[in-house]
Amino acid sequence: MHTFTVWAPDAERVDVVVHAEHGELRARMTAGDGGWWRADVTEAGAGTDYAFSLDGGEPRPDPRSAWQPHGVDGPSRVVHDADLPFTAAWAGRDARGAVLYEMHVGTFTPEGTFDAAIDHLDHLVDLGVGIVEVMPVAAFPGRWGWGYDGVDLFAVHDAYGGPHAFARFVDAAHERGLGVALDVVYNHLGPAGNYLGEFGPYFTDAHETPWGSAVNLDGDGSHEVRRFIIDNALRWLTHFRLDALRLDAVHALVDDSEEHLLVQLSREVTQRSEDLGRPLTLIAESDLNDPATVTPLGRETGSGAPALGMGGQWADDVHHALRTVMTGETQGYYADFGSLSTLATTLEQVFFHAGTFSAFRGEDWGAPVDRSGSHGYDGHAFVAYGTTHDQTGNRATGDRLSALLDDAQLASMQAVVVTSAMTPMLFMGEEWGATTPWRYFTEHDAELGRLVSEGRAREFASHGWSADEVPDPQDPATRDDSVLDWSEVGTDRGARLFAWTRELIALRAVEPDLASGDLSAVSVTHADDASDARWLVVARGRARLVVNLADDAQAVPVPGAAAATTEVLAAWSDADAADDAVTLPAHACAVLRVSAAA
Repeated sequence: MHTFTVWAPDAERVDVVVHAEHGELRARMTAGDGGWWRADVTEAGAGTDYAFSLDGGEPRPDPRSAWQPHGVDGPSRVVHDADLPFTAAWAGRDARGAVLYEMHVGTFTPEGTFDAAIDHLDHLVDLGVGIVEVMPVAAFPGRWGWGYDGVDLFAVHDAYGGPHAFARFVDAAHERGLGVALDVVYNHLGPAGNYLGEFGPYFTDAHETPWGSAVNLDGDGSHEVRRFIIDNALRWLTHFRLDALRLDAVHALVDDSEEHLLVQLSREVTQRSEDLGRPLTLIAESDLNDPATVTPLGRETGSGAPALGMGGQWADDVHHALRTVMTGETQGYYADFGSLSTLATTLEQVFFHAGTFSAFRGEDWGAPVDRSGSHGYDGHAFVAYGTTHDQTGNRATGDRLSALLDDAQLASMQAVVVTSAMTPMLFMGEEWGATTPWRYFTEHDAELGRLVSEGRAREFASHGWSADEVPDPQDPATRDDSVLDWSEVGTDRGARLFAWTRELIALRAVEPDLASGDLSAVSVTHADDASDARWLVVARGRARLVVNLADDAQAVPVPGAAAATTEVLAAWSDADAADDAVTLPAHACAVLRVSAAA
């Protein structure tokens, strides 16, 4: 027997349609408190397909479906979380300060499944990764996609292998000492296969978001909508034994309630962490540049905004500053970046826009991160990266940095990120300088697919790209071209870049000054922005990262190296340390240790 429940507060009748062994069975459900309906069906159990019919309408998938083996428009399938195949003992791992690795399951291997991905977990262990951050797995239309248009938030995308395959993946990662984080999207749902609005007031027109009507977090019926989101988060962390969640675009969670959804989520996840006896981390993506996002609950924020209690936050300004210095790109939201002084500011203070004017937004933006005062934020609360799925896939052709930079520049970018005072993150393949693009791809039905393809071409046409230059998201080749080429790891070039990344990560683990998240200990010196010297030195205690960004070899002055012993800990190319300077080839970098702090 299985008990079916569903929230449908406005329905007058709800039936559960069960695909039993001897044919379809329709059972009338009983109304209960708060708009919840219930039915006990003897013929149902694990593996049974079912759907809900509201007031005699077409059967719809369960809003809390754990599995959609027939696609997002088909019936749901009963999954008992207690049956998920976990065997590994796991004490948990805090994501803050660990090396994160962003993975898209559908392009990590040619098969695009969790089971295939397991075969490469030893590669990540060898690299030194601490947490594998899996991009969204909530069921979405078609076989291939990024996952940010998911519509069944409790279900694991069937093309990836479904819930049991995800459990096997998490278990295999834990067996190897790897933590697992999941990217979850609570600010919107995709347009196809989205039936939540038929069941209840999951959406509201009281607020607008970039995706249209907002998720209803503060209107009539919002208590159950909030419960839907928080129960989803707790299920991933509890029943799938995940270590962290990355919350997509939390600035789009518009909530005028007395207690913001993120505050409630933080409270309940903290309690669950205590109950489970292992760390659980919430990492937010936010466009607000406000340290209140990662301020523990109950503490003053410095910005005046209420503390939201997230454990971590993506640091886009660090990416923007680093990328623009390395590539020279200054279009769009990169307009305020591109100078060495800007990069120095972000490495020391995280946010460049910290109450300052943003030309892209046309207004003052953000608030400063207090590095050493009463609020004192640890750098590990901020996630730094040289690229992400967004920064690669949202380019017209999905070209990686390897198409724009030489290997020495790639190595230097890697060094800046991995040796920073923040939590470093790599995008899959970045560790060996992958040359495969990573593009935007979908597999929608014909009409929606046409609109997506035309919209993509139109967007980039406004930036000077012709239609035939922009890969069609609906073309299967667009996904196939985005699959990692694992043979590159074994090439001389790939092996060297991989070894360099591994060396940096290992160095971070054993050098206390590099492992520290103390932002107050970070001091950056650099060449004058108006000169052609183009060098940067990041001092962290006794550690020094020296980067020659110029096109020619040059001697870079190293603060604190005069009258001290200077040891080269790692160098991409020959590094000649003498007196108070180190000479580096063009675009190269080195990590040093001086005999005493400056």
